Amino acid sequence: MVQASEEVEQPDLPQAVKLLKEMNTNVQQVSQLVDNMLVRVKSGELSTDKGLSFLEMKYQMLLSYLINLTYIVLRKCSGERIESDPSIERLIEIRTVLEKIRPIDSKLKYQIDKLVKTAVVGGTSEDDPQAYHANPANLVSKINESAEESSESSDEGETKTDKASKSNIYVPPKLAAVHFDESTSRMDNDKKMKEKSKKQFLNSSIMRELREEYSEAPLEVSTGNHVKQSISKYEQEKTEYEENYLTRLPVTKAEKNRRKKLSTVGMIADEITGTSSNRVSRKHKLKSKKGKGFKRRRTQ
Repeated sequence: MVQASEEVEQPDLPQAVKLLKEMNTNVQQVSQLVDNMLVRVKSGELSTDKGLSFLEMKYQMLLSYLINLTYIVLRKCSGERIESDPSIERLIEIRTVLEKIRPIDSKLKYQIDKLVKTAVVGGTSEDDPQAYHANPANLVSKINESAEESSESSDEGETKTDKASKSNIYVPPKLAAVHFDESTSRMDNDKKMKEKSKKQFLNSSIMRELREEYSEAPLEVSTGNHVKQSISKYEQEKTEYEENYLTRLPVTKAEKNRRKKLSTVGMIADEITGTSSNRVSRKHKLKSKKGKGFKRRRTQ
């Protein structure tokens, strides 16, 4: 049993010795730093009068936690029992408090950093976000003050009632005159009109036919015109949307006008091709057939 424990502890001994050496060097550095700070505080170089109580409490608890932890490690290294030791309860209490104040620490982090930076540098930077907060002094109306000053400078012999009535008069702010550059506005308007006409020309039917003629892509044969195809495509997309989301989209005035224009274009095309007469004759025949169908009435 003893041999097995020695075999387990043997690989960890070099690492433990290395950690102890690092601890000794770190302790020496910390002791030197603390001694230097104590000398500066005693000489008055570092003032601790106007400190933050929150940070002071936090650092005191951290120091107490380290002291109790060092005491527990010392007891364990000495081979003494640490069961029911009061330092363990103090460690648990301090650890709980430090965990509970962590949200408060995160909320106060920006203000603490700002105060420390101000104390070190001597002022805030121009890029500080807090420099752009609202100033309540600017929210006070200065209209009454300007009206009273103008009334006092113009007529000093007026009565108090006249001054009160003049102070209630709205004084518009003075605006500086700016030269209107007409040439730039005309150039901008001309540029916008050219871009708009260019887009309309590129989307026209002539350019579409030229593109289809010189393109190597397969040509899609269709009997209707481009307006009818675009409307049918829009109707198909609208139907798919209504079926997917189980809703009925309203028909706008623009859609109604588009359908009317399409129907008039279709009627003109039918009249030109001569298909409208066939449709009318077919409708007339169907109506006549429906009208001929009647039942005979029995005579008594």
